[in-house]
Amino acid sequence: MLILSNTVIEEKELNERHRYPGYRESIFSAVSAGFFFVLIGAIFVYATFIQGIDLIGDIIAFFRDFDIVVVPHTRMIMLPAPGHPAEHLSLYSAALQFSVVWGLYEIGVLALRFVARSTLDRKAETSSNIVFWLGASYLVSIFLNETALSANSKETWFVFWAAVIMLTGLSLVVRAIILALARLL
Repeated sequence: MLILSNTVIEEKELNERHRYPGYRESIFSAVSAGFFFVLIGAIFVYATFIQGIDLIGDIIAFFRDFDIVVVPHTRMIMLPAPGHPAEHLSLYSAALQFSVVWGLYEIGVLALRFVARSTLDRKAETSSNIVFWLGASYLVSIFLNETALSANSKETWFVFWAAVIMLTGLSLVVRAIILALARLL
């Protein structure tokens, strides 16, 4: 039995509170939020002090470069795109770094979810996140690099976003398959 501020709290109540699944999930959420901010800060520090890149200036230049353009191979569809996508390689490099590290972090979270006995839905969600972020890193490295963008930048830009939409669908399918298999077993 513990006494806190003239209130008697039984040890059993304290133990039950720490076994509550919502408590564990809130810890995962807090750690993820913290890791997100650390990762963003680390990418900015790395870009600025190691690579000598003004990432904030590059982000501003990226958004200032946007125009409304006709999507290649269509005549009527107009969407925003950077006027010169090949000029923003440092930003794509930062996106690649973020995607790879976040995907690896999600693998660690999945392992911890098994240790913490998280619900199947949370494990499936984390698996879906792994597919998305590691897939996104692959797409950034394939479509938003100097070689790909030099050939036909605007077309490559829209192909990249089409691939991201397909990747989003794939990650949702992975989650659904995991949940369906678990119900069958």
